[in-house]
Amino acid sequence: MKNISIKWGTLFLLIVIVLAGCSSSASNNEGAENGGDSEAAQELTYATTSDVVGLSPIDTNDSVSSAMIEQVYETLFIRDPETMEIKPHLAESYENPDDKTWVIKLKEDIKFHDGTPFNAEAVKYTFDQFKSEERAAPRASLLEPVDSIEVQDEYTVVIKTKEPYGPLLAALSHTNASIVSPEADESGDLNQNPVGTGPFVFEEWEQGDHVTLKKNEDYWKESPQLNTVTMKVVPEYSTAVSMLQTGEVQFVDAIPTEQLPRLESMENVDVEQREGTPVYYLGFNMNKEPFNNPEFRKAVSHAIDREAYVNQLNGLGVKNESIIGPKVFGYNEEAKDAGYSYDPEKAKQIIEENGFKGQELTLLAANRDSYMKMAEIVQAQLTNVGINAEIETMEWGTFLDTTTEGNFEMTFLGWSNSTADGSELLYPNLHSNNIGSSNRMGYNNSEFDKLVEASRTTVDQEERKQKLHEANMLAIKDGIWIPMHHGVVTAAYDQSVKGLQLDPTGQWSLYNVHRE
Repeated sequence: MKNISIKWGTLFLLIVIVLAGCSSSASNNEGAENGGDSEAAQELTYATTSDVVGLSPIDTNDSVSSAMIEQVYETLFIRDPETMEIKPHLAESYENPDDKTWVIKLKEDIKFHDGTPFNAEAVKYTFDQFKSEERAAPRASLLEPVDSIEVQDEYTVVIKTKEPYGPLLAALSHTNASIVSPEADESGDLNQNPVGTGPFVFEEWEQGDHVTLKKNEDYWKESPQLNTVTMKVVPEYSTAVSMLQTGEVQFVDAIPTEQLPRLESMENVDVEQREGTPVYYLGFNMNKEPFNNPEFRKAVSHAIDREAYVNQLNGLGVKNESIIGPKVFGYNEEAKDAGYSYDPEKAKQIIEENGFKGQELTLLAANRDSYMKMAEIVQAQLTNVGINAEIETMEWGTFLDTTTEGNFEMTFLGWSNSTADGSELLYPNLHSNNIGSSNRMGYNNSEFDKLVEASRTTVDQEERKQKLHEANMLAIKDGIWIPMHHGVVTAAYDQSVKGLQLDPTGQWSLYNVHRE
């Protein structure tokens, strides 16, 4: 983390003293503990370049939406941001009478924002909706191995799985497995009016402009110190950085490389970086030619100098040819250099031998700086080996719909690995069960499927690691994804912001945050 003294700090302090008169340091500290001396002092605005897609954990699956969902809803289990250990949250405890049964005791006397009681019925309702084929939740794969969810008593829920399911607790700690108010879901649209048990309550969503949350005065733990949280849509990241500098916003994340030096030079801003779980990749549509040809994918992979690309990220990325990254369960060092590394002459040879020279294609990229940077670099490097690539850009929500429908040739995507578990990376993204939803590439390999299934259907963690490694190596060999880089999660925030904790998945909670 970067901490730089504020040049105008002394002048600011004098002004505060004059205005405050006889206010004591003790009263100021008490204000910080209990929400500050005024509501304005405990407001935080977070800037993002894209709007949320929706505010229902059941019906969305994107990082921007998840950032707000994380503040409004809660999960049965959470990961400790420092140790990545899974621990109970809305759950009180759990036990396994056998390897396919999970008896989960819930915390008592918790209410949703609409007054509905949080209990086993609410958990069952949420997970039944999540698994419903009619509802078609984008991340339904998280609970696909679950056979039944039953209410044992008011605060005990019993989950039975079809087979032993090693990643279940990781799945239940995922933001999309957050528990929703059954009454609110049945009577309205959670995408527009979210109702959870979390520390912040939904206030309003003005599409394309902002989402506003208010503190939950009746939160089951102590109420948060921030009174108001606003997510502000600022399409240009450079504009968001300017707003951070002037104090119009106090927090940005996912820092683009080109903005890092500017942010680090700001005396009123702290920058945090840590190696994380995300992976960013170039993917091929397996339902279109020549992208379904392994030789074409090899040629493209050999054409891309990923080391040079990562060097341009100024420390905000890690080069690794493995799909499963170093911070994700199931990673094995053997995979680090197992892909088709940079060799432009080899790329040209494959292109010539297979008649790919002059091939025209479109690189689809969401309108985010990081993806645009990838697209521009790949476009130039493909041109060098005789492939003509054009770049098409789309707004984030439209991009997600378009790629899910398979209306692309090659595209750039990322996966935050919010569970930090390799099974929950490979299964949703590359298992054939999820073609048409989260398996956007349309990858279909029965051997790969069996390995991923084996990694999920055992509670033996060492066996899971081995199966994940084998599946990972197979996908690398098939060249379905070209990992551009593994992420370094980042945030920049005004020095008045205290208590912000960024975990390796890139997630953050504002519950313990206050401003000084």
